[in-house]
Amino acid sequence: MNVVAVTSCPTGIAHSQMAAENLEQTAERLGHDIKVEVQGAMGAQNELTAAEIEAADAVIIASDTSVSRDRFANKPLVKGTVKDGVNDPEALFERAAELVEEGEAGEVEVDAADASESDAAADAGDEESERSPEETATAETTAAEPASGRRGGDREKGLFARLKKLFS
Repeated sequence: MNVVAVTSCPTGIAHSQMAAENLEQTAERLGHDIKVEVQGAMGAQNELTAAEIEAADAVIIASDTSVSRDRFANKPLVKGTVKDGVNDPEALFERAAELVEEGEAGEVEVDAADASESDAAADAGDEESERSPEETATAETTAAEPASGRRGGDREKGLFARLKKLFS
């Protein structure tokens, strides 16, 4: 399957880059072709061309900001959060493959949260509104980390190597 993707977060420095890297690695592992555009405060990197979008079987958007979807009209489109792109890119690809098999064009929102997490988030709504953005981000990151303490990225490379690649 040929996929184009857009990752975007408000700053576009770390999480959107991590989501892009995980989508690329997952596509390679699953045997898909992918090109990922990364959007952030500094603009777009690796911008998708009209020809690349036209050749794509599906579109994945892993974003916490508004991404214009006009250029993806008549394509199966899966929308998730940057967190989905970092922690569970396989689910995004699975849903995209389902849409392609069904021959459906249009947008589908992926809800990666369990019902129990949704209930807990609703119960904690008042408490969360009193947190600063930094405290909220820290709490979400801590809750999302697997038991091993390891998050997305190339499992064979350390954080330093990934950061060096990111900023080179």
